[in-house]
Amino acid sequence: MTFLGQGLGRTRGRSSGPHAGLATAMVLGVGAIALAMFAGRSDLVASLLQPPAPVGWLLGAAAALVGIVLLLRSADQVGTAAEPAELIRAIRIVFLSVAAFGVSAGWFIGSPVPIVAGLVIAGVDVVETTFLLIVTAGRARG
Repeated sequence: MTFLGQGLGRTRGRSSGPHAGLATAMVLGVGAIALAMFAGRSDLVASLLQPPAPVGWLLGAAAALVGIVLLLRSADQVGTAAEPAELIRAIRIVFLSVAAFGVSAGWFIGSPVPIVAGLVIAGVDVVETTFLLIVTAGRARG
């Protein structure tokens, strides 16, 4: 079966492709929001969590598309996983797609609760699967 996004991110080690740029943009965006919060501009966070309806619908549609792409990519990786580490990475992508769908739902209904829940899901998933990858790598060596 061929899925959308097949072959993306198949290189080992650090990537200099579009995913590295996306990660950099995400880190810079989170840093800008944190800086705005510490500077007393909490209205910026409120405008991100509850934007005007048309903007929220566009953000929701974008997050839903990201969720679909991540889910299809994960399905492709689960089908071709040969090692436990590859399977863990595929499951990580599933949870990131769940987080994207949660954020999408929050923007569609205009509530910050699903958005925050999606961010928490993504954060916990990254920490948990990183720990599992460390354990898997340790068992493979020892």
